[in-house]
Amino acid sequence: MRRIDEQYTKTPFYGVARMTAQLRREGRLVNPKRVRRLMRLMSLEAVGPKPRWRGGGPESLKYPYLLAAMTIDRPGQVWCADITFIRMRRGFIYLMAVLDWFSRYVVAWRTSATLKADFCYEALEEALNGGRPEVFNTDQGSQFTSGGWTGRLAAAQVKISMDGRGRCFDNIFVERLWRSVKYEEVYLKDYGDRAEADRSLAGYFEFYNHERIHQGLDWRTPAEVHYGPEAANSGAQGASLAAGATADWGAA
Repeated sequence: MRRIDEQYTKTPFYGVARMTAQLRREGRLVNPKRVRRLMRLMSLEAVGPKPRWRGGGPESLKYPYLLAAMTIDRPGQVWCADITFIRMRRGFIYLMAVLDWFSRYVVAWRTSATLKADFCYEALEEALNGGRPEVFNTDQGSQFTSGGWTGRLAAAQVKISMDGRGRCFDNIFVERLWRSVKYEEVYLKDYGDRAEADRSLAGYFEFYNHERIHQGLDWRTPAEVHYGPEAANSGAQGASLAAGATADWGAA
């Protein structure tokens, strides 16, 4: 699973056949059935670096993609969210994050041992406690098409946007976030359990928001763009985010 995760992050367009061929080239004795089973367990699908948690139940709601003709020119205008697979020494967890589209600032995040929607709702609630975007974009995963998710956004008077099925780059900035998280944090660590992963991820997101400069942001940090230079330099928002991570998520 660990090797599949690494290869998938590098080449998200690899399906079962290509993934099997790649693993065999490395001398790993695997067959397509095993690779397919593991990719399903990890909720991975080809086409793009997007998890495969599709298809909600009877309450699922779908919305159009609103960002195609939209000019996004300020923080707080558009948020996006997604879920990714995080490996540990034994087993794995899922990570969900809310990202500001313009500033790339991670507004909130949660981890979970399962794909039940509760951890997504918790992150959404934390994010909305700090602000209200005009539009919130996600994929069509069951967590984001559920009545609980869409109802909360509607109650906050936030417009709901959803990627077209199979169009992984509709949510491109959160996909780039996952690549950064994997290569700069997850693949360099060996989390013993979820508590350790949460602590380490909290430190990474503090670094990502307040210290990691982005070429696409004119070599500024997300916090500098999101809050302005003076607020970003104080580090208050990042400290609050990291503190919330370790204090609130143990029972999530």
